[in-house]
Amino acid sequence: MLTKQTILWILVALWTLPATASQLSVFASVAPQRYFLERIGGEHVRVSVLVRPGHSPITYEPTPKQMIALGVADLYVRIGVPFEDAWMERIAASNPNMLVVDARDGVPLRKMTAHQDAEGKHVTHSGRIDPHFWLSPPLAAKMAAQLLDRLSELDPGHRVVYEKNHRRLAADLAQLDQDIRTLLANLNKRSFMVFHPAWGYFADTYGLQQIAIEVEGKQPGPRSLARLIDSAKAQGVNTVFVDSRISHKHANTVADAIGGRVIIIDPLAEDYVQNLRQVARILAAVNQ
Repeated sequence: MLTKQTILWILVALWTLPATASQLSVFASVAPQRYFLERIGGEHVRVSVLVRPGHSPITYEPTPKQMIALGVADLYVRIGVPFEDAWMERIAASNPNMLVVDARDGVPLRKMTAHQDAEGKHVTHSGRIDPHFWLSPPLAAKMAAQLLDRLSELDPGHRVVYEKNHRRLAADLAQLDQDIRTLLANLNKRSFMVFHPAWGYFADTYGLQQIAIEVEGKQPGPRSLARLIDSAKAQGVNTVFVDSRISHKHANTVADAIGGRVIIIDPLAEDYVQNLRQVARILAAVNQ
């Protein structure tokens, strides 16, 4: 009979098995990256995501099994989420032969939105760069082009396959962008309130205003909360969008004060195209 320790070592060994000879072993920080890597790489890549479902990319700590698996990976694609600040050096050191690339390369970045006044005219920012650029399809397309280059660099024998897959992905992203623009073209209200300011790039791309309750994990004090409620009322906002991974306490307080409701939307959904199209439909429905 196998002991518990033996079973554990078998599980670790299975986790760390290298990809097949025809596959690249690729790691990424968050789930949406898997969508792009698998769309481009197809059967020639095996993609693992560090931040597991239900966990926050702000405070995540890779598991020992994940660190072991990184030791045999070919590629790591970072994206700028906060946990990388603490872990990136150790991740890179776990495998000197692993190519580490930054998905933000070549992407115009913005700072996290911190506050808008009641008229929505003045925007101030925190010092941190907003990592959520993938929520803008045109910027996600820039990331996809970079991923094509990196996969082709590591596996030139399948370059033609990667290029073909990338063309299909680029066409889907262009169609998604057009569909969202159509859905959001004629809104009566162009402001929306979120708990965590993950949707700034999306808002910038489609001419919207994001009103954030929380910034960099800091909860609003009574005065800030009152100011946010005034801002929401002035702009006719009746919905607060939240991420299921974060406490909804202050979002519920604001929603009650404006006579509105709380709706969950996910900035980390893996089914990228379907998710953003659904978010656009929800925004279109509540901002008529």
